[in-house]
Amino acid sequence: MRPGSSRAVVGGITLEDAAAPHHFHDMPLEPRRFETTQWSLVLRAAGDSSGALVALDTLCSKYWYPLYAYVRRRGHDAEDACDLTQAFFTRLLERHDVQSARRERGRFRSYLLASMKHFLLNDAARRRALKRGGGQSLRPLDVEAAEGRYSLEPVDTCTPEIAFDRRWACSLLECVLNRLRREWIDAGRGAEFDRLSVCLTGDAPEGGYRQLARDLGTSEGAVKVAVHRLRGRYRRLLRDEIAETVLTEHAVEEELQHLFRALSSR
Repeated sequence: MRPGSSRAVVGGITLEDAAAPHHFHDMPLEPRRFETTQWSLVLRAAGDSSGALVALDTLCSKYWYPLYAYVRRRGHDAEDACDLTQAFFTRLLERHDVQSARRERGRFRSYLLASMKHFLLNDAARRRALKRGGGQSLRPLDVEAAEGRYSLEPVDTCTPEIAFDRRWACSLLECVLNRLRREWIDAGRGAEFDRLSVCLTGDAPEGGYRQLARDLGTSEGAVKVAVHRLRGRYRRLLRDEIAETVLTEHAVEEELQHLFRALSSR
């Protein structure tokens, strides 16, 4: 958050910015209709097509660490938490549990957390083999990497649910930033992105836009336009990421509000 501000600022946007309608004439890509994105990733993961495993693996990559942090906050040690998280996702694969996610509830985040709570209550499920499902398996979790990341978490007394929500929010924003970076790299502008991305915090870079313009060999006005477009594209990608795991446009707005509350919580 900005000093002295009560509004969360992420990626150069506030809650009000993210929830407000936007004009996308300055975006590098045309916006997709919401109807083509709602719940789409969950539906692919729950299907029987060849892309179902890929979609499920994508969901796991986005949610494994928030769930790992939740399990650690429940009192499990690093190795046990890693095994439990891996086993949980393996069960999603072998039993096709994603098919039970009810679209009318419209929040895959909430479905996963409730499922993990139930999983932890089932002592037998803890002893499941980590690799099943007709020879198919998800990417293995690295306990050292997971615990290294967890060790950087702030020391506080927040509940496991709050820890999950915070990690979900941070993982989501990290995913959005990575998508945005890949777009710029694919366009041959990776180095430019590395310089401009510091402006996604909502503040001017060290030395101001004038110094940044000199570093990039362009005008200050051009830098300001580029930053404006970068922030706009970030907003769009954030909404698209959320839309893949909720049902309606209204649910996107609610998830954005929940994201900012999670990041602002103490």
